[in-house]
This record gives sequence, structure tokens and C-alpha cells, in this order.
Amino acid sequence: MTSPYQPPAWMSGALCTQVDPEFWFPEKRESGREAKAVCARCEVRAECLTYALDHGERHGVWGGKGERARRRMRRAGQGQAAGTSDRGAA
Repeated sequence: MTSPYQPPAWMSGALCTQVDPEFWFPEKRESGREAKAVCARCEVRAECLTYALDHGERHGVWGGKGERARRRMRRAGQGQAAGTSDRGAA
């Protein structure tokens, strides 16, 4: 038997927990601009982006970055430490 999922501690301070989860997964050809604007005000944006890159999250907006931006970051080799140098960008 596996233990229930335990979210990382930083998630408790994330603004995304106050919004409908569907908000973070815009339809194809939508920018996700509104979701990224919420991320821009979030204190744990860097941790969120690092989590998404480290865990291979392929869908949705994480840490203020959409799917294509994270894919480009992974290709450029900005995996694990990306969130720490990306604090100011949305």
C-alpha cells in the first residue's frame, strides 16, 4: 500500500491554491496570461518553477511559465536550479 500524496511544504503558501485548478491549464492556443499574472504576485513562484522542471510537469502554468517556456528551459539545460535565477521573470 502506498502512502497518500503529500504536497511539498511550499505549496501551502502558493496563491494557486486559492484559484480553481482549471485556471492553470489553458486551452490550446490560449496564452494563460491571467494565470501568469497570479504567479507574478506569488511568493513561491521560484519553488514552483523548480518543482515543475524537476518533476517533468508538461502541462499547465507553473512558476509563471507555460508549457513551451518550460520545454525551452529544459532543452537549454536550466532544469533543477532554474527557479532560483528566475525570480523576477513571469
